[in-house]
Amino acid sequence: MKEKKNQKGNSVFWISGLVIFVLVIWGALVPQSFSSVASSVYSFTTNAFGWFYLLAVIFFVLFCFYLAISKYGKIRLGDDEEKPEYPFFTWIGMLFSAGFGVGLVFWGVAEPMTHFANPPTGFGVEGETEQAAKLAMRYSFFHWGIHQWSVFTVVGLVMAYFQYRKGRRSLISETISSGSNANKKSSWKKVINILAVIATVMGVATSLGFGILQINGGLDYMYGLPQNALVQIAITAILFLLYMASSTTGLNKGIKYLSNLNLALALLLMLFILFLGPTVFILESFTLALGGYIQKFIEMSFFMTPYQGGSWVKEWTVFYWAWVIAWSPFIGAFVARVSKGRTIREMIFGVLIVPPFIAMVWIAVFGGAAFHLDLFQGTAIADAVNNDVTSALFVTLEQFPLTQVLSILSLFLICVFLVTSADSATFVLGMMTSDGDLNPSLFSKLVWGTLIAAITAVLIISSGLQGLQTASLVAALPFTVILLIMCVNLFKSLRKEVRVANRKREQTLLKKVAEATKEKKEHRQKQSS
Repeated sequence: MKEKKNQKGNSVFWISGLVIFVLVIWGALVPQSFSSVASSVYSFTTNAFGWFYLLAVIFFVLFCFYLAISKYGKIRLGDDEEKPEYPFFTWIGMLFSAGFGVGLVFWGVAEPMTHFANPPTGFGVEGETEQAAKLAMRYSFFHWGIHQWSVFTVVGLVMAYFQYRKGRRSLISETISSGSNANKKSSWKKVINILAVIATVMGVATSLGFGILQINGGLDYMYGLPQNALVQIAITAILFLLYMASSTTGLNKGIKYLSNLNLALALLLMLFILFLGPTVFILESFTLALGGYIQKFIEMSFFMTPYQGGSWVKEWTVFYWAWVIAWSPFIGAFVARVSKGRTIREMIFGVLIVPPFIAMVWIAVFGGAAFHLDLFQGTAIADAVNNDVTSALFVTLEQFPLTQVLSILSLFLICVFLVTSADSATFVLGMMTSDGDLNPSLFSKLVWGTLIAAITAVLIISSGLQGLQTASLVAALPFTVILLIMCVNLFKSLRKEVRVANRKREQTLLKKVAEATKEKKEHRQKQSS
């Protein structure tokens, strides 16, 4: 009863739930209106502020690297003697699963093949050619690389620092206020927390929806199971039972074990394709794309087409940056929760380098295999992806031995990723709506888990999934400003902490010198007497 009373008095819990409920009803009853309004708002923000997203994200990249190599990098996210809570492999598995596992499985073949068939504007490259393949792989690396994870790193780092170093609550609003008023309640803090909850719920529901569509697409491609709302609702119900069962076991059991399983299965599938596919071609493609990614890093970070026109940059790069910023409260809060005890340097290099590297290898293996098949073996994977994005992975796997085994393994991997993402989301939403409680109640996780499943089901039935995806990105613009404020506040706090620490060391040193001088003086006096 105490748990329920805590939620009953939490305005963030109820207001955010009410807003989400209204949006869902709107999307279910009049999906065309909802989608139209959301698309108009999103189009305005990306057209007017696309440049702002690009500048903000490259700033996050540079800010993270600066902190990692600076004197602040040795500061620990917790007490000075605290050790990391999770082993490295488990930690990376949690980041991989919660952060982008489902999206990477979905887009690992689909994105490079889409760019291969329809190259980015502004480069004068013809589709389905060698140059198109090079450009497609490089931009796929770019979209799933360091830039994307710099946003998650910033949010996770700031939240972890203020939680474990300064003793504040696990809330976005706690990271943008000064120490003097950190614990005071105010309306603007509630607005920020509510915005974080709404963006998280809508983002997770969208991700689940796409994953469910991919599962249905795979079952249709493999076994002829029809792609319709009834099948998709059944898949949603099964996933709901699985991730709620996982969430009841807590962070140290359900999410931990599933994350390890995710990473192991993903590596197994990837190694299978690497060694049974065109291994040398894949490795050469990876090397070439990695070199192009490093060489063109700055150019791609600022690339826009104001003189040529076109919407490619807004539809892909700006869309991705807005998407990860909208998702950042969820991923960042989860990254913070599992990173306790690590130094700032260790966390930044771990979060900013390892998951993007895994993503690049994954894209090179699956995308490279698909390129080789289309370019040298006369397959039509690009055409299949153009017709049905959800079939991209399964069309590629069909060209390999043990197709059925690989496809079943892929479906299982997608399911586990979805369960882990939803499980992580219920945990983070429980924290967000329980005043930052690092161990949210079962009641709050049950409420948010049920609400996420219900939203996903309603959107699938009403065909409002794309509209909600677009609506979730509208939250990205105000959150970009919030993230910049978080960076400034973190830097100020770190600088103050280092100054205080240096002053204490100086005082300690002066005290020791004074004591040594006093002892020498007393010793001389004894000798003279």
